[in-house]
Amino acid sequence: MLERGGQPAYRHGSPSRVGVLLVNLGTPRSASTGDVRRYLKEFLWDPRVVEMTRPLWWVILNGVILNLRPRRTAAAYRKVWTDQGSPLLAISKRQALAVAEKLERRFDEHVALALAMRYGEPSVAAGLQELHAAHAERILVLPLYPQYSATTTAAVFDAVADEFRHWRWLPDFQFITSYHDFDAYIEALADSVSAHWQQNGRGQRLLFSFHGIPTRYIEHGDPYACHCRKTARLVATRLQLDDDAWSVCFQSRFGREEWLKPYTDVTLVELPQQGVRHVDVICPGFAADCLETLEEMDIQNRQLYLDAGGDKFQYIPCLNDSAVHIDALSALLATRIDGWADSARGMTAATEQQRVRAIAQGAPR
Repeated sequence: MLERGGQPAYRHGSPSRVGVLLVNLGTPRSASTGDVRRYLKEFLWDPRVVEMTRPLWWVILNGVILNLRPRRTAAAYRKVWTDQGSPLLAISKRQALAVAEKLERRFDEHVALALAMRYGEPSVAAGLQELHAAHAERILVLPLYPQYSATTTAAVFDAVADEFRHWRWLPDFQFITSYHDFDAYIEALADSVSAHWQQNGRGQRLLFSFHGIPTRYIEHGDPYACHCRKTARLVATRLQLDDDAWSVCFQSRFGREEWLKPYTDVTLVELPQQGVRHVDVICPGFAADCLETLEEMDIQNRQLYLDAGGDKFQYIPCLNDSAVHIDALSALLATRIDGWADSARGMTAATEQQRVRAIAQGAPR
């Protein structure tokens, strides 16, 4: 018998495991205009993403944006769509498999891992239910957003909390809000830049481009901009870069209000006039290559830079499922799992004895 939320009835003697839920932003099912429209509607209606009075935003979203934007966005998705589907989802699946294998080697069978998307599928609710079915009585959630923002990380928390509202027995729970300065993550970024330079040569400027958010959100207390700049500074320090060899900018702005500056597209147009004719660009806020990196950055912004007089534009891919990234994510998760896994081992050893005792006292078999 299943309860609301997909929980099976409790049985004494079930083995206890630690559940890990990896969560990324999400993706449409296909690059069709209809699927993109459904995805954008879910994404843009989230009040964490767009902080605007709901009735006014409903009119703008449904009356204007969803009638114009899906066709353009679908065309952009088609430029980067692969045989495996969405690049973000395909890479995220490989990440999840690699991290799961790494954790299984360290913690044996005491850890179960599931992948979820905040918008689209597989959903956060489905991922949590998968972990519950695997007898995870302790759940650790890692949003794959290194830098915290209410628009991303907090939106994942909302989805987790919404699912937990329907659970009769809540698990022990941990939530990693950011890892923008986690040493293994910084080292992985620096290693990826160094490897790219060794293979392709080094540009005059290393541009760290992060996804932007409205300046208003920062003024209301969001730490995102500070996290982004700290990540860039730590990587630049690890690479021993002079101050004039790197800079930070923000991409993907939407609408008319002011977003975090400097803007990436404006910066790329200005750099050739400043004598920077060879630029390297990395997007450390994205755990996996996606529409914003593969189409917006490596196609649109590349062309802007070249049209403005730049000679060479080199995009440094996201960490994706590289070995250094899998090691970093696994190390981050292990810092939280260690104590829980020791407890799970002890509980597993006593499981059968507890089950027999409970049945003798009248518990369901």
